[in-house]
Amino acid sequence: MRPAVLTGEYFMTGDVACAEGALAAGCRFFGGYPITPATEVAEHIAGRLPEVGGTFIQMEDEIAAMASIIGASCAGVKSMTSTSGPGFSLMMENIGLAICTETPCVVVNVQRAGPSTGLPTQGAQGDMMQARWGSHGHYDIIALAPSSPQEIFYQTIDAFNLSETYRLPVLIMTDEMIGHLSERVVIPDAKKIKTVSRPRPKGRKDRFKPFEPGPNGVAPMAHAGEGYHIHVTGLTHDERGYPVMTVEAQKAMMAQLMGKIQRNLDDIIRTEAYRLEDAEVVIVSYGVSARTSLAAVDEAREQGIKAGLLRLVTVWPFPEAQIRNLAKKVKGFVTVEINLGQIHLEVERCAAGKVPSFLVGHPGGTIITPERVVEALKEFF
Repeated sequence: MRPAVLTGEYFMTGDVACAEGALAAGCRFFGGYPITPATEVAEHIAGRLPEVGGTFIQMEDEIAAMASIIGASCAGVKSMTSTSGPGFSLMMENIGLAICTETPCVVVNVQRAGPSTGLPTQGAQGDMMQARWGSHGHYDIIALAPSSPQEIFYQTIDAFNLSETYRLPVLIMTDEMIGHLSERVVIPDAKKIKTVSRPRPKGRKDRFKPFEPGPNGVAPMAHAGEGYHIHVTGLTHDERGYPVMTVEAQKAMMAQLMGKIQRNLDDIIRTEAYRLEDAEVVIVSYGVSARTSLAAVDEAREQGIKAGLLRLVTVWPFPEAQIRNLAKKVKGFVTVEINLGQIHLEVERCAAGKVPSFLVGHPGGTIITPERVVEALKEFF
């Protein structure tokens, strides 16, 4: 048996770092299906999980993979899957089920260019709106966007902690470039890694209400086989978990599902600012595009353009208040992303016409270079 946390310095890809981060977070079940460029996550964790007493199952497809991690989580095990665009599409119905049943789990999407089969071996950031609205109905979701193998290690731990804290699936929206990028990754001592576990019930098992919110707005979670009287359904349900087919019950359930996120936005949303103190134009970016945007800020400054970067670590929930506040101070925004403007539309919406906003993007297949970003800054400003 090897330890779950392999403390030390390594040269590894983002996909491998993601798998190691999951193990460090306490993940002990992975249900997946091979797909480029996410297969390496599954391959690595398939070898490691048996070493720490965990279970890996290759399912027959992505629908079953998502169902399996929901079931494992209901049994009390921290669980994860990984996929790319076509598989992400297939997982959407069961992601909605996990949201409705408040089942914590982590889904990693190593994005590639689409639609359909698209460019399987080349990256993109075209699934960002699907991450927000891919399942039907109205709901809130948490989605992180790492910019390096080191960060994907820590963000995977963070994703599990957020998932356990708020009882919902958390998405890691990485991309082929970060997934296949090899860099130095430092794995700290296990004692320095903070992990969180879901709230647990107390009191009489026959009186337990599985969806009755606790003090922080999140319901304690009983596990299958513990003797609690529970009922779990994807139908609109009451605090007991039983279906109630009324408008009032739907309103109450949605207030619970969305309220636990909306009341805690300050604790969930994470961004990073670079040279924003005196910036006149703000680049908004995430993932691999934020790496090239960082270099673009420095180059623009050398050419007399007061640029700054707002990096979205958490893409969803979107940092609306921060964008609105910046719109009062700057001359404009430039969104840099490898798609045709999915997050750009959010920036534009929050800027609300106070200042112009422009897109630097393309449909996928390669990174956006710093030179292209600088040229766009010179053209627009």
